[in-house]
Amino acid sequence: MSMDLKGILTDRAYATYDAQLEKEVRAGEMPQHIAIIMDGNRRYAEEVLGSPPLEGHRLGRKKLEEVLHWCMDLDIKVLTVYAFSMENFKRDSDEVEYLMDLLEQSLYEFADDEDVHANMVGIRVIGQTDLLPEKVRKAMDYAYERTSGYNERFLNMAIAYGGRQDIANAVRAIAQDAVDGKISVDEIDEDTVSGYISTTGMPDPDLVLRTSGEVRVSNFLLWQLAYSELYFTDVYWPGFRHIDLLRAIRTYQQRVRRFGR
Repeated sequence: MSMDLKGILTDRAYATYDAQLEKEVRAGEMPQHIAIIMDGNRRYAEEVLGSPPLEGHRLGRKKLEEVLHWCMDLDIKVLTVYAFSMENFKRDSDEVEYLMDLLEQSLYEFADDEDVHANMVGIRVIGQTDLLPEKVRKAMDYAYERTSGYNERFLNMAIAYGGRQDIANAVRAIAQDAVDGKISVDEIDEDTVSGYISTTGMPDPDLVLRTSGEVRVSNFLLWQLAYSELYFTDVYWPGFRHIDLLRAIRTYQQRVRRFGR
């Protein structure tokens, strides 16, 4: 069998399975909020492509664009992605600068995407945004202003983000409001903290997905993921396929969520 024919048969088999799986997933309960730790860009470039690590980041940015559109098509209400952690600032300065360029580009492109507007997706950046370069903050403001009227669906990009910092910021704001007499200490409960956290007003993630084979949450949405279903796949982020997203959702649908009951 020629390689071309083998490739055609493989593509057809994949397309058939993808269609069957999508039909099955659409018939089940869809998660409202999916959060993704996008991991494995550098390893994909080096191990799969034999290319410099920056090529993996470029392909990772393109993959996020694809996944955003897949989620819109599946009617996922909220997508939150770990785009740049606080720890990522420790990387080589050239790599950090390149990543900032990609984030700037993504924010402008998503803000001008026709499908984003057709689906009324509000774009938000969560994290220590004061640490970001001015060009990224301008792109962030542009995306927010272009989509500020949308509250049906959301894309949250966690940039310069850390879950512990998120909680600490919420506690600091609560303490200040208590000192100012805006709230009583006796009134502070879980709902209070949720009202000050970065994703306030949105449902907590139903499904937290991490690519690349690593099995940890890496300081991502620590408050919000208390009752989330966790799903880990060994696929590197740039190689993440539509079928991989469907498999993650199907696994979520097959789990029985008791919430301690």
